[in-house]
Amino acid sequence: MRLLLLPGWNDSGPGHWQSRWPQLHGEPARFLKVEQDDWVWPKRGDWMMNLDEVLLADPTFEQAPAILVAHSLGCHLVAAWAAHSQHTRRVKGAWLVAPPDLDGPPNAATAAPQLQGWRNVVRQRLPFPATVLASRTDPYAAFERSHALAQDWGADLRDLGEAGHVNEASGHGDWPEGWGDLQAAVSGW
Repeated sequence: MRLLLLPGWNDSGPGHWQSRWPQLHGEPARFLKVEQDDWVWPKRGDWMMNLDEVLLADPTFEQAPAILVAHSLGCHLVAAWAAHSQHTRRVKGAWLVAPPDLDGPPNAATAAPQLQGWRNVVRQRLPFPATVLASRTDPYAAFERSHALAQDWGADLRDLGEAGHVNEASGHGDWPEGWGDLQAAVSGW
């Protein structure tokens, strides 16, 4: 299984599940983190180009498509990239954790000047299977808005209950439940 990790705004720190999983589960899976030139002032077009370049750089993605494992702004990267790329066949599915609500009522994400270039969120149906994992206590998105986003993307929705932003700050360091959920999703794709 080949997993492409797509962190969100400001990257994922060393204690975040996206950083911990390669250390904990590197044997059953191969991880590759898509690096971005600017984690603080993310430019949607640049992030999309970097994802395309990573998928094109490895010819094995043609026969063994990648699983995109995105957190926060990385979820919006998947949607924007899929709407424009000619290489979506290199992706088997997407696992989208805690997408922020960038177009909705005021919240920590809509107020951030660094994220204004991501407004007018891409809501086009994804061309591959996807699962959105959403929390009822995410400071960046109301659960109802996450549900609507999952519907627009044609993704299954997983209700994580009161899980905050599903990051290290909300107690999701190693996140073994998430790893199990990802395995189940991939086997269904």
